[in-house]
Amino acid sequence: MVVDTFDLKRAAIPGSQRRERGLLLLAGAFILINFLALFIQRPAASWLDGLHGLVWLLCAISGHVFLNRTLPGRDPLLFPVTMFLSGWGLVAIDRLAPVFAERQTAWLVVATTALGAVAGLPHLLRWLRSYRYLLLACGLLLLVSTIVLGVNPSGLSSAPQLWLGTGTIFFQPSEVLKIILVAFLASYLAEQFPAFRAEGLEHHRLHLSPRVIGPMLLMWGLSIVVLIWQRDLGTAILFFTVFLLLIYVASGYSLLLVGGACLTVAAGWAAYHAFGVVQLRVDIWINPWPESDGRAYQIVQSLLAFASGGILGQGVGQGSPGYIPVVHSDFIFAAIAEEWGLLGILSIIGCIAVLVGRGLHCALRLQRRSFLALMAVGLSVTLGVQSLLIMMGVLKLLPLTGVTLPFMSYGGSSLLTCFTMIGLLLRLSALED
Repeated sequence: MVVDTFDLKRAAIPGSQRRERGLLLLAGAFILINFLALFIQRPAASWLDGLHGLVWLLCAISGHVFLNRTLPGRDPLLFPVTMFLSGWGLVAIDRLAPVFAERQTAWLVVATTALGAVAGLPHLLRWLRSYRYLLLACGLLLLVSTIVLGVNPSGLSSAPQLWLGTGTIFFQPSEVLKIILVAFLASYLAEQFPAFRAEGLEHHRLHLSPRVIGPMLLMWGLSIVVLIWQRDLGTAILFFTVFLLLIYVASGYSLLLVGGACLTVAAGWAAYHAFGVVQLRVDIWINPWPESDGRAYQIVQSLLAFASGGILGQGVGQGSPGYIPVVHSDFIFAAIAEEWGLLGILSIIGCIAVLVGRGLHCALRLQRRSFLALMAVGLSVTLGVQSLLIMMGVLKLLPLTGVTLPFMSYGGSSLLTCFTMIGLLLRLSALED
């Protein structure tokens, strides 16, 4: 059995720091120009509107300097793309819901600090592997706490109670649970990796042992708990999809994907007949037009925003994405489509693809060390699947799931979790092969 080591590369890849600096400069130019355009077109603009751009700039500079000192051999694309997306999201939130921009700016500072802390902790990966059961217990405790004590910041009793907190400070435990589950699954599957391969690929059998079926049924059950008690369709789908892909990578059993798909369809069918919120989302996905001024108003306005954006968009502050309810959170992708056009949404898709691709490249480089490779796969797949769920949802290619667009949607818990994932990927990218 190969023992994972956690030694950093001794020196930076030639030119990598200059490449990261250049990309950050390009990102900064785009963000600051858009903030300036937003400032000019506002009738009652003040100097405080420029504070968000200044804070973003300070986060980018401080993050770059800190990473140069702690992780000189890191991947040069991860941090610039992350800052670019988060800055663009900050511009969009400031344009769509200025009252929330200050909170998002504060969360950006917290998230950047967390990214640096995660990337700089020398023993974090070893702790994640060694204390996986303690982490899982904490995650399940958070889940139970949300079921029992969960609230909704809007104060509506009929809305999903997915937050914990008090006053004006709330966080969503399911966001933290994403990282916990990835770390636990990577550690567990890495330990079982030799047995998976011995029972399957090496003997060319389709035998599925309890060590394969058991975790799959357990994870399916956890997803059902999230769906039933929290009415959180997006998180349930995300958890189970990421688990399926991870166990497939570890075991090589293609039959697992078929079985997982069958379990997902069965759970979806039951949820459709049991929960009104799931039935509503499926119905308006199939045909929203008969209720375009009622229950399907949100998705119809989203489609109209995509249609009106064209190739280059209306321009920042020039469209009407405010007609879409909760546009700064669930439907920020539609707002980007209207004001930045097809070019804007292709840029976002390309940036998400870069993050996922670089994470998977890191996994391939570390493939001889199963835990590290599975961590990289799990983090990358989580970001990719979450992005696909929300982007396809607002385009009516899938039912709406209620997840956020990573780095861009309003939400402190989501931003903090995504930056923490990137911090872990930066740490992994800087490890010796």
